[in-house]
Amino acid sequence: MSADRVLGLGAVVLAGGRSRRMGRPKAWLPFGDDVLLQRVVRRLAAVAAPLVVVRAPGQDLPPLPPDVTLVEDPVEGRGPLQGIAVGLAALSGKADAAFVSSTDAPFVDPALVRFLWDLRGSAHDVVVPRGGGHYHPLAAVYGVSVVSEIDALLAEDRLRPFFLFERVRTLVVPEDRLREAPGLSLSGDEILALRNLNTPEDWLAALDVAGLPRPRDPA
Repeated sequence: MSADRVLGLGAVVLAGGRSRRMGRPKAWLPFGDDVLLQRVVRRLAAVAAPLVVVRAPGQDLPPLPPDVTLVEDPVEGRGPLQGIAVGLAALSGKADAAFVSSTDAPFVDPALVRFLWDLRGSAHDVVVPRGGGHYHPLAAVYGVSVVSEIDALLAEDRLRPFFLFERVRTLVVPEDRLREAPGLSLSGDEILALRNLNTPEDWLAALDVAGLPRPRDPA
């Protein structure tokens, strides 16, 4: 185990989004020497283990390291809370908590992951950033034990992550507090770890920020 990894912390990456606005599967978007899912997995593997990738039924994914666990979400189209439940269940008995990320977060930041883990301590079940006027449930730390509460919400068709935040011991971390994370990557005032990619323009702009070449044919 890497000395930089946080003992007891796993990670979950949700790969099953439909990518309608992007127009192509986000997991396969070129990003330097990687594609996007590979980049996110590599950055999280520096700080967390085990690592679980949750895919949609039958979804084709790029090659990943052999120690990454692939699990399939049995129900498509129910949003991130469903995927979080599947990922946390896969970590039961293997980690105390998990940092949950989407595939489209090229700047997922080990500095933020460690900071949120430290804030969780033993007093909170979930630690979630809030920035730009909204919560970031796919850049948050979840205790593995909250899967039972998520399952109860799913059974009630209450699919918004906010319903979970109301139900368990949740610490909401505002932007000004997030900036206290040692080593956090910023672009101006923007916390890069909270950026996700929804459109081709978002992808190309992220390549620029990362100092990586744009593809000759981005279509």
